[in-house]
Amino acid sequence: MNYNKKSIEDIDVHGKRVLCRCDFNVPTKAGVITSDKRIVAALPTIQYLVNHGARVILCSHMGKPKGEVKPELSLKIVADRLSELLGQPVRMAKDVVGESAQSLAASLKDGEVMLLENTRFEKGETKNDPELSKKLASLADIFVNDAFGTAHRAHSSTAGVADYLPAVCGFLIQKEISVMGKALADPERPFVAILGGAKVSDKLNVINNLLDKVDTLIIGGGMAYTFLAAKGYGIGKSLFDAEKVDYCKDMMKKAEEKGVKLLLPVDTVVAASFPDPIDAPIDVKTVDVDAIPADMEGMDIGEKTRALFADAVKSAKTVVWNGPMGVFENPTLAKGTIAVAQALADSNAITIVGGGDSAAACEQLGFADKITHISTGGGASLEFLEGLELPGIACLQDK
Repeated sequence: MNYNKKSIEDIDVHGKRVLCRCDFNVPTKAGVITSDKRIVAALPTIQYLVNHGARVILCSHMGKPKGEVKPELSLKIVADRLSELLGQPVRMAKDVVGESAQSLAASLKDGEVMLLENTRFEKGETKNDPELSKKLASLADIFVNDAFGTAHRAHSSTAGVADYLPAVCGFLIQKEISVMGKALADPERPFVAILGGAKVSDKLNVINNLLDKVDTLIIGGGMAYTFLAAKGYGIGKSLFDAEKVDYCKDMMKKAEEKGVKLLLPVDTVVAASFPDPIDAPIDVKTVDVDAIPADMEGMDIGEKTRALFADAVKSAKTVVWNGPMGVFENPTLAKGTIAVAQALADSNAITIVGGGDSAAACEQLGFADKITHISTGGGASLEFLEGLELPGIACLQDK
């Protein structure tokens, strides 16, 4: 995958109609936006286009309307919030590629902004339907993708439209591919990767790909117990993927052959059963990984493991982290994840946090400004770490 892509700074946008794909898939409650973080993240790109006299046509999906018009998933609330943040009106189309979108796009003047309705109201969007891509492209002269969160999807508004228009990236995607791309292609060493989360199966290809690149690979979270079982330890009632035991053995062997240090937990926080509700008070104790009681399950890394993992981060020059170390939603079982976040915050290395729970942890703890880069896309950053080509980035023009 080529990470050296043209951005909005490499083209002349003045007087041009620019279709800009953003990630406005914001959380809402009773018709009110509960976090406008994604809208704020898109502002530098939108503001640049406005300041350089582009005629800006924004588009995004929200939720999963599955090709049906669902008023509760309308982007009207996004247009209203954007108008406030930009300090200028953002005109809202009543459809995606219909009469309303076409007439508004045709009437735009330099520096004006409009927003298309939810792209997933169109049946063809998630199928990357060429007809829909063509109609979207007909609204504009240039395509800008700035939605990293959906860059791993080959949809009409993320990739298909680039078949019919010159395509470049906005500042958000530019940062993602320059920071993460460099970390994977040419990292400053030692390079440490930390993987957590529940299932080994979610991270199979990530582990395999990273073992070719890192100096140390740290594995925590629920998936660590399948590795521990592969080493012959009893893991009690802990999360276990019986079909992946041989895979874990292969990965440990591959690490050894490549001289990669593979770190697994040495102690674990156990409880009799999963907390219900998830944030309920829970009785726990800490045991070494070779002494997990048969009637208990591991739910977080223990103190010795926290120190071991933090120590590995101290000497690193590049650190990538994806996935929590335990049941992070429960205060009693969040200490491992907090310790890893703290280690990254204290580090002088280039630190990259893949989206999802790890990003949420850093933000909740107030560490976000101490991390070099927090990815805006969970699924996309995982596929990035797998070494896969992301359709929404592959379609952009190379420099």
